[in-house]
Amino acid sequence: MATSSSAATEQARGSFNSRRVFILAAIGSAVGLGNIWRFPYVAYENGGGAFIVPYLVALLTAGIPFLFLDYALGHRGRGGAPLSFARLRRRTEALGWWMVGVCFVIGVYYAAVVAWAVRYTGFSFDQAWGDDPNGFFFNSFLQSSEPSVNFDIVPGVAMPLLIVWVAVLIIMAMGVSKGVGATSMVFIPLLMLTFSILVVRSLFLPGAAVGLDALFAPDWSTLADGGVWAAAFGQIFFSLSVGFGVMITYASYVGRKTDMTSSGLVVGFSNSSFELLAGIGVFSALGFIAQAQGVAVGEVASGGIGLAFVAFPAIISEAPVVHLSGSSSLAAW
Repeated sequence: MATSSSAATEQARGSFNSRRVFILAAIGSAVGLGNIWRFPYVAYENGGGAFIVPYLVALLTAGIPFLFLDYALGHRGRGGAPLSFARLRRRTEALGWWMVGVCFVIGVYYAAVVAWAVRYTGFSFDQAWGDDPNGFFFNSFLQSSEPSVNFDIVPGVAMPLLIVWVAVLIIMAMGVSKGVGATSMVFIPLLMLTFSILVVRSLFLPGAAVGLDALFAPDWSTLADGGVWAAAFGQIFFSLSVGFGVMITYASYVGRKTDMTSSGLVVGFSNSSFELLAGIGVFSALGFIAQAQGVAVGEVASGGIGLAFVAFPAIISEAPVVHLSGSSSLAAW
């Protein structure tokens, strides 16, 4: 009777259609801002090519083991973070609720950034940022000297933010299989394809080799710096989404006989591969910008928002692409 009741409960909760769908959803949770706008700059600031050593150590000794722990908790507990911890031991339930709080903050932050990206997709067609991407982003678009949490309504951000939240709610309402799973099956391969094309194209930009040399030239002396190792472990935890409760929840929607160990290895190494790919693409483009402006790569290299919404538009403006009007900024592709 208990077994049939448990089976009925799991059927009512829903589940991922297959292990492949789960892996794509988990990769979608792991791959994000930490890969594209954080890893390249962290690596550049912490020894370049030498940073790969502490990064791999962090991945193998902390990232993947903690990812396995998240999977084990969710797969065994068959619930979100609070329920999984409560079923492990009642006194640990508070840890799960702490993770829910962290996810709430991240969700609010990510929704805003995605809304900016939606808006900038439209801006890219006519290069609305003009000759001053920095001034346009902060003064015209955000209408603030720096991004901050407040209750001011910015018309250019409010509408795309509403669209993002409506889309999120619809995906959640559709459930694990038809919502999260189906979305991951479409958009994660699309992300990998389009980003790979972008990276390959960036490798052929003038000055790309200079940017890659700046990123990968190793400074082995940094391996004696504890701060570099701390940065590597911090990057792993940030980019793999371990300890946030997301992986615990996802793992609860996977069949009990699914091989979670190999799934975790695929997710972990896929995430790190994407970070390396992002680093190659970003610094190839930064090398192009540095050469175009006649400055060192270090003067145009930045992390976070400055990279995503200031440097990238500058790349689009300065790169040899054909404009919609038929003219080109520097030369045809």
